[in-house]
Amino acid sequence: MAERFRMAVVGCGMAALPHARALRELSDQIEVRGVYSRNRKRREAFAAEFGFPAANSAEALAADPDVDGVLLITPPNAREDYVRLFATHGKHVLSEKPLERNLENAERIVSICADAGVQLGVVFQHRFREASQRLAALIADGTLGSIRVVALDVPWWRDQSYYDEPGRGTYARDGGGVLISQAIHTLDLMLSLCGPVKSVQALSATTPFHQMEAEDFVAGAMVFGNGAVGVLSASTAQFPGGAESIRLDCDHASVVLKSGVLQVAWRDGTNETFGTSAGTGGGADPMAFPFDWHRDLIADFASAVSSGRPPAATGAAALEVHRLISALERSSTQGTRVDL
Repeated sequence: MAERFRMAVVGCGMAALPHARALRELSDQIEVRGVYSRNRKRREAFAAEFGFPAANSAEALAADPDVDGVLLITPPNAREDYVRLFATHGKHVLSEKPLERNLENAERIVSICADAGVQLGVVFQHRFREASQRLAALIADGTLGSIRVVALDVPWWRDQSYYDEPGRGTYARDGGGVLISQAIHTLDLMLSLCGPVKSVQALSATTPFHQMEAEDFVAGAMVFGNGAVGVLSASTAQFPGGAESIRLDCDHASVVLKSGVLQVAWRDGTNETFGTSAGTGGGADPMAFPFDWHRDLIADFASAVSSGRPPAATGAAALEVHRLISALERSSTQGTRVDL
């Protein structure tokens, strides 16, 4: 493998912006070998803006012996064929979330990469916030004691214009609404901190604020495998939109992770704060957040492939959040408690 990790990029839509900024800053570690989008004007404009070469086809990038891996930033319904194309050419895959539109399709993507012997990473950049990593360390070393109660809140807002884009908020393209498109980041972070969920009971709805096929509101209760209990609320119908948060009530402290800041209230009366407040894209502008989390995630993926270790956010981890989302959807549809 070359000194710099050599990456292809497929997809140049709205979600590609923080990736492009991150890759430009990582130019001493990662070489972008080519950018492809089915829209020729879009890919050429994108490539010119960020100084990347434009590619005429995904097939050419996959066949390029100087490409080590691919960053997929396509809509969920356009993932599997690209994963198969690049994986069967021996290219490692870093995919935007979600892996696919549903659990079954996501499992197929994981299998494709496993059969091809390539690494599969997923863009769950919230894991790379300073405050998230500090909280993970406090949990791992036992300082907080056991987690007893979990509360997750994603009080976001999207204008109707957001859902007016063809396919957005549909099951055919996105796989659903707020759960799989927005809350998935916070749900993944929660699972990485608290462990797997054992059962859920949920209610989902589409509010009058939006004309869309899938849900823009979900509320639910959770029981975790470690015995903790929790509640969740996720919506894109809460104007003007606020920062998502995770609260954990533990034996020795209560912690709140919000807007990139971790607040720790110890049972002895002392308080600590870690991290720096930052936008999260919870309001009308879905891209109102910094790109340094993406930068660190992409750098971790390249380092993982180069050293032969799994990336921080793997395809197997992505299946856990897909299972949770599937269970929440089934619970709401069936009106019953669902075991995972």
